[in-house]
Amino acid sequence: MTREKRIRLRYDGRCSGCGASVPARSYAYYDATSKTVRCTSCPARPAVTTSNAPGASARREHDRRKASDEERLRAKWGRFGGVAVALSDERSSTKAWERGAVGEERVAAILAKLDPARVALLHDRRIPGSRANIDHIAVTAAGIWVIDAKRYAGRPQLKASGGLFRPRVQKLYVGSRDCTTLVDGVLAQAAQVQAAIADIPVHPVLCFVDSDWDLLAGPIEISGVSVTTPRRLKRALSKETEGPFPVAAMAKAIAARFPPA
Repeated sequence: MTREKRIRLRYDGRCSGCGASVPARSYAYYDATSKTVRCTSCPARPAVTTSNAPGASARREHDRRKASDEERLRAKWGRFGGVAVALSDERSSTKAWERGAVGEERVAAILAKLDPARVALLHDRRIPGSRANIDHIAVTAAGIWVIDAKRYAGRPQLKASGGLFRPRVQKLYVGSRDCTTLVDGVLAQAAQVQAAIADIPVHPVLCFVDSDWDLLAGPIEISGVSVTTPRRLKRALSKETEGPFPVAAMAKAIAARFPPA
């Protein structure tokens, strides 16, 4: 149970609820147990869990679609429905959800090797008012990383279009597949987190699993988005653990704003 006391701060602080700066000599609620500050504008929050299984919502969607596909086959073939189900392959649109879940699980397994006291990980978080979700959020004392996991085959690379009479535009390809819309997607996710947690740096990341990376090349940068592998992301996060932000309090605040999907 939280034991807070209303005090006048001697030093500048940061609200554990909304992330806003709380200047010295202003009144705020102080929790001596967790050593966190809550501004007077934020209501007291119940305990919030920051844990959630990676890929959970993708697996649920896969199971729902698989059950719906099987039900459709049984209805179509009547007493031969069981045979039809046994002989039928999963539709590619259904199987894609399982592939996505596996990708999220593999990214989470690698990031789980980071020191949890320095890097707090939140998996499969729902964006309020939307059907969309955020695969992973990593919180360090230096900022927040919003991570979209993708399991695509092929080599990630940038390709430029335009030229003399048209603006030069970069696009992200994985193999022959134009994946530029993924950049827009993770930028939108990062913007949602930035709007909810003010004054904290937010970094969007596309993390590709099973892609054919050039081992000598570094991460790709496009429109402010880092495109990388799970292991390279783990190494990058391990170097981003020094900063002014309280990791546990920020993870709790983000978990409250973005509940499990």
